[in-house]
Parts: sequence; C-alpha cells; structure tokens
Amino acid sequence: MLKINLIAVGDIKEKYLNDAINEYCKRLSRFANLSIVEIKENVSRTANEQDVLSALKKDAVEIKKHLTNYNICLDIKGQALTSEEFATKVNNLSLKTSEITFIIGASNGLAEEIKTLCNERISFSKMTFPHQLMRVIFLEQLYRAFTIINNIHYHK
Repeated sequence: MLKINLIAVGDIKEKYLNDAINEYCKRLSRFANLSIVEIKENVSRTANEQDVLSALKKDAVEIKKHLTNYNICLDIKGQALTSEEFATKVNNLSLKTSEITFIIGASNGLAEEIKTLCNERISFSKMTFPHQLMRVIFLEQLYRAFTIINNIHYHK
C-alpha cells in the first residue's frame, strides 16, 4: 500500500477543521497509509521580515527531518493541476515509489531551501487560503484522486 506523508506547519485549533481532517483520513485509509506530521509554527503574528525568514529557517530544520524519497510542496507558484491531473500524478508516482511526502508550509510559506529540496511544487489555486484550511482541501483532493484512480463514483 502506498505510504503518503503530509508534513504541515502549524496546528489546527478549530474543531470543525479537525473533524473534516479526521473524516478524510478515515476515507483515505482504504487507499493509502497516511501519516500527518505537524510541525510547530515558529513565527509570531507581529514578526518583521527578518523574523519571518528566521522562523522559516527553523521550520525548515524540522521539515527536513521528515523528508523522504519523493517530496512535493504545496506552493502558490507551483504547477496548477486539475483534480484529474492530480489523480494521474498520484497514480504515476505510486508506480515509481512506495512513499510520497507532501508539505504544507506555515502561514508565511516555506523556506526556499525546502522548495529546492522538493521534487515538485504544485499549486491548488492562485488564491490564498488559511494554511489550516489548506490541510482539509489537500486531504479532500487526495481522496478525490484515489476515487478517480479507482473509478469510484465521487468525482462530479
């Protein structure tokens, strides 16, 4: 079974988001061995640019501990994919590797070092989403991808 890791910076405080995350984790368990690693966010809301860069470097140190053979970061400047294209990507990667790691950065993004270490960068939208909500959106799209791959009625 494919192992999928999700490295996410920041914690989820809202119950409704945790409920959605748990639901998609349960649904995904029939398709993949999913692991979520939560990294403590190092930046304060009142940080200046230098503090943000310093915090992103601290995040990077922790993220690097969990990188695997194939890493994909979610990046607004990454390749935009349709749900079908994302499903194809996941399916093709599952034929080449047994483990894929996806990374969602902090509210201020990811250090350039982490982006450079990734095999790919993908974008779910040109819009900006709260990084806590992005975790739910990612898990839903991952579930959708597996339903597309397995011809299960869910998509459209």
